[in-house]
Amino acid sequence: MSLNRRTFVQSTAAVAAASALPRGFAADTLKIGYVAPETGPLAPFGEADKWVIEQMKEAFRNGLLVGGRKYAVEIVLKDSQSNPNRAGEVANDLILKDKVALVLTAGTPETANPVCDACELNEVPCISSVVPWQPWFFGRKGDPAKGFAWTYHLFWGLEDVIANYTNGWKSVATNKKVGGLFPNDGDGNAWGDKNLGFPKPLAAMGFSLTDPGRYQDGTQDFSAQIAAFKRDGVEIVTGVVIPPDAKTFLTQARQQGFKPKVVTLGKALLFPAAIEALGELGHGLSTEVWWSPSHPFTSSLTKQSAKALAEAYEAGTKKQWTQPIGFAHALFEVAANVLQRSKSLQAADVRDAVVATNLNTVVGPVKWGGAGPMKNVSKTPLVLGQWVKGTKNKVELVIVNNQAAPNIPAGGTLQLI
Repeated sequence: MSLNRRTFVQSTAAVAAASALPRGFAADTLKIGYVAPETGPLAPFGEADKWVIEQMKEAFRNGLLVGGRKYAVEIVLKDSQSNPNRAGEVANDLILKDKVALVLTAGTPETANPVCDACELNEVPCISSVVPWQPWFFGRKGDPAKGFAWTYHLFWGLEDVIANYTNGWKSVATNKKVGGLFPNDGDGNAWGDKNLGFPKPLAAMGFSLTDPGRYQDGTQDFSAQIAAFKRDGVEIVTGVVIPPDAKTFLTQARQQGFKPKVVTLGKALLFPAAIEALGELGHGLSTEVWWSPSHPFTSSLTKQSAKALAEAYEAGTKKQWTQPIGFAHALFEVAANVLQRSKSLQAADVRDAVVATNLNTVVGPVKWGGAGPMKNVSKTPLVLGQWVKGTKNKVELVIVNNQAAPNIPAGGTLQLI
């Protein structure tokens, strides 16, 4: 299959060369592909994409200059439907049918990893985000000595989420007994991994971890996990959980008389709608904050501050800001910067421009090739937030620990539930 696909790509490249039309444009139009979960259980990660793309259409209305030639810009959005197989299929469509110059992707390993794998196989440049770098790199069987040739990533890592979670936990009084909710998916397997994930650093800091084992996303019964946590006297619950599973767990924990002092979960607690759906169970829950209106960064493309970007989203959609807005926007910032520096729209030239990126974006500085943990990874800053009853909105996310990134201002301290 892969051999046939590669042969097909090479033959299409030959046809393109013969007609003097490099990949990525036809009739003076260049195409940027974007894959994200617009539907399915991970849809909150893609909720802001259409708004961001409309904003980008305005930003690119006069076209982009690439290699001394001006091109109109077309953004082709594809829905992964929260399904890894579908993500790979639509990535191949972008590459083989749409002939995009560059692929962008975001929204958990279930979307970003298969898209990046398709780009790597077909030798098309790709920039990804919204996956901790370990599940993105090691989940794709990356070799630290070699890295990847065509796929580049910007986000934080498990070391950052562990630092932020434990910084918060150390600031409150608990018995340091932690219960882990790690599903059998790309994130869960990385977060629960004995070497890459939480177990080793927690032990080193004097926390004990109860890990009842992997469960399937969408499970309807957390009784076994709750029983294990009650048995071991757990006062802190952590993990990386999809929003429906967080609601199921928290509801059943309340019903079964399990009341932890701290609940700090990745993924599920990122979105205000998910917190609102929890009702009173949502107040006091904590999670990582990768982007917020408080972040002291500005868009290189629109010159909006993080605060101005969040306010524009709220005014335009009548919805509360969410964290993926900043990263969807930043992917297009990097794309525009890359294409404008590229010698041409040939894949290798675009890739070389990606490698040479050094850009200040609305999510922070982006630079590859040595500054990060792997040559393909550029890290972005991370802080800890807690959901509280809001004044402007029903619930609001307050930054409660910024030890890991002091340039991002905190608005309070972590409170026990």
